[in-house]
Amino acid sequence: MSISIGDTCPDFSLKNQNGEMINIKDYIGSKHVIIYFYPKDNTPGCTKEACSFRDAMQELNTLDCAVFGISADSVASHKKFADQFRLTFNLLSDEGNTVRKSFKVPANLFGLIPGRVTYIVNKEGKIVHIINNQMNPDKHIEETIKTITSLAAN
Repeated sequence: MSISIGDTCPDFSLKNQNGEMINIKDYIGSKHVIIYFYPKDNTPGCTKEACSFRDAMQELNTLDCAVFGISADSVASHKKFADQFRLTFNLLSDEGNTVRKSFKVPANLFGLIPGRVTYIVNKEGKIVHIINNQMNPDKHIEETIKTITSLAAN
């Protein structure tokens, strides 16, 4: 069974693109947390999605959010990807797919492509929205902004 709305965000720690260990618990309680799982650095859809989050960072920061992109790519791959596209948020390396498995992110295309799923976590650590759309990376940022704006208004 996968993670559902209302569930508590699983606890995890992963290295970011700079090799720094990031513990999600350090953000929950003080910020809304956006965790998006994506298939692979430097692929067309994943680049589009990452750049969409980058372009929305000023608004997301104003709405008190922390953004984390997670894939199985290495720290070095994330560093190159972040530098190339001027990404201003943490890309986390889940090389063993441990965190992906703890979130039970579904794979697509007969299990060959890791899923593209975004989880929005409120300040209490509860999953409040899930976006599962492999083929339309733009939908992730659009729904994220809408959900976070709604959370900030309450």
